[in-house]
Amino acid sequence: MIDYRLEHVFSFTLKLQDEYVGFLADGFYLSAYSKGGTVTGPKVNGKVRPVGGNWPVLRPDGVIDADFRLTIETDDGALIYLACHGRVDYGEEEYRNFAAGKGGGGRNRKLRLGGQCLTSHARYLWINRVYCLAIGEFDAVTGIDTFDVYAVS
Repeated sequence: MIDYRLEHVFSFTLKLQDEYVGFLADGFYLSAYSKGGTVTGPKVNGKVRPVGGNWPVLRPDGVIDADFRLTIETDDGALIYLACHGRVDYGEEEYRNFAAGKGGGGRNRKLRLGGQCLTSHARYLWINRVYCLAIGEFDAVTGIDTFDVYAVS
């Protein structure tokens, strides 16, 4: 087994505003724009700015290709670009629900994404050198995504 370590870098919550683009040849397209959120953790604290968002594609097999791109503003004024990508299995029923106009069915979803943080701020340059895992969940009642972000070394 290969030795590795996960180090908690920060957690964040995010509220998104969904906009349905619609069905295209390879799936159902959405645009989900950031309405902002909070960032707390041992290495990064601040807020998620109300810019960016998630541009997921729900494929006919029920898998979502997630594409989060967000800007974090730290408490000390640094800007960190966060890009997270991954696949989440929502099940074939989810695609059928969207096709029938029933939306997402109101269920919580687990999110497991890979990510990268980038910045030019001197205090946070270390974050450009790590690959991250973003372990999260979408709360269907509140419409809030919550993530814990870990550096993999």
